[in-house]
Amino acid sequence: MTAHTHIHNEAASHSHAHSPARAMPGRSLLRLSVLERLAIAGLFVAAIWACVFWAIQ
Repeated sequence: MTAHTHIHNEAASHSHAHSPARAMPGRSLLRLSVLERLAIAGLFVAAIWACVFWAIQ
């Protein structure tokens, strides 16, 4: 096994300051639970089928 010979200097590679993350208004789809995402997908599917039936008539 080889020895770990190089040095990690985090301060040198990140010389600029990062601003804190801002809170985004509203909700993100990525932060929803699986059931909430499935419910939204179901609503979209129902809306598409409603448009199909409306177009057929």
